[in-house]
Amino acid sequence: MTNTKALMRSACVGAILAATGMSGASAQQTIAPASATPVPGPMPEILRAYAPVTAERLKKPEDGNWLMFRRTFDGWGYSPLDEINRENVSRLQPVWSFATGQVEGHQAPPIVNNGVMFVATPGNQLLAMEAKSGKILWRYKRPFPEDMTPLHPTNRGVGLYGDKVYFAAAEAILVALDAKTGKEVWTAKVDDYKKGYYMSLAPLVVDGKVLLGASGGELGVRGFLAAFDAETGKELWKTYTVPAPGEPGSETWPAGGDHYKRGGASIWITGTYDPETNLTFWGTGNGGPWFGDQRPGDNLYTSSVVAFDATSGAIKGHFQYHPNDSWDWDEVSPPLVLDYQRDGATVTSGSSSAPTTRSTSSSANPTCVRTSSRASIPRPGGRISMRRASPAPTRPPSSARVCGAARIGRRSPTARRRACSTFPPTTTCAPNSPAKRPNTCKASASWESRKT
Repeated sequence: MTNTKALMRSACVGAILAATGMSGASAQQTIAPASATPVPGPMPEILRAYAPVTAERLKKPEDGNWLMFRRTFDGWGYSPLDEINRENVSRLQPVWSFATGQVEGHQAPPIVNNGVMFVATPGNQLLAMEAKSGKILWRYKRPFPEDMTPLHPTNRGVGLYGDKVYFAAAEAILVALDAKTGKEVWTAKVDDYKKGYYMSLAPLVVDGKVLLGASGGELGVRGFLAAFDAETGKELWKTYTVPAPGEPGSETWPAGGDHYKRGGASIWITGTYDPETNLTFWGTGNGGPWFGDQRPGDNLYTSSVVAFDATSGAIKGHFQYHPNDSWDWDEVSPPLVLDYQRDGATVTSGSSSAPTTRSTSSSANPTCVRTSSRASIPRPGGRISMRRASPAPTRPPSSARVCGAARIGRRSPTARRRACSTFPPTTTCAPNSPAKRPNTCKASASWESRKT
């Protein structure tokens, strides 16, 4: 009996490992797809009834849909659904599971449009599934170039617009797919992977433009944000996050050199967007080369949040967290956009970046006020204070409480002072959250940056 039980346990473990693709697979190994693309047979009803994603739906998504990386342009990542709550969450049971065939880390949120769920995985793969049943609708898998080994082979999601799905392939190619069939509609070269560029982020679609950046700061690339026409794939603009000589910010790099060609500041996490000011906020990564003494100066716009005009790509403001960063402290996490009242005006803040003021009067031209550039701080003795701004009362719930200090990035006390704050902000936590575990909080605080 004992031997029989042991054999049964071994068989079960082996079946589980085989189903999940874990049996003897290396981090770079891929498993053969379990189905063809598209799935043979008539088109499922859920795909025939696929609802086109409009610009208005992206601004105001239905409660049951998750149409972009953080669900809404403001980046809150908040779902208004309330059927699952603290009273019944313990009774949740698995309904279905699915092995993607990839063994690397999966980092993409499911993107859902009226029951059709798009799941991007490592290995240049995108799955369309019926969210209710887990049934695969179609599978798209794009082979890597033979001479490319992705440094980080993950993918962080897709963008939706009209009847298309936008996928950032690892080899720096933007792919538009038919949402109903999974077939390629067009592809566009974003940059050259042979120069060190690769992509893993979810595109952000803004008014018919597909916005995205590329990774590669550790490989000596020059970071950028680019926009492509959602219908044709034509590049509309491309703004580099390391300025060339003579451009604003170039004075923060060594004079007379070509550091800008390999200065880093790559963008690899999806940004946020404020429709009223037409500003889109994106975080940037480390500078290149890694050691700051090889590039004296503040090195804009590395380790920063940058505000871009969504129509033209022009840089309208920035906040640099780590001038002359030598510690690979990427600040790419998407900044939150929120409104709060100050002196009779509604202020829109993109986390700590470039606050923009919307006057409560009938002003048609909101102005962008750059108050957070380190270069604008008087020295010596200049300091930026961080004042906590309260979110809207309904998000997160009004019963939330303040329960601990959130860290300001991965920095030493000295680096924190250089980053213009000698005191940490607080974070808003859900009721009953342990005070010692701020990472359990429902929503992190945002701050208004100002001189004191």
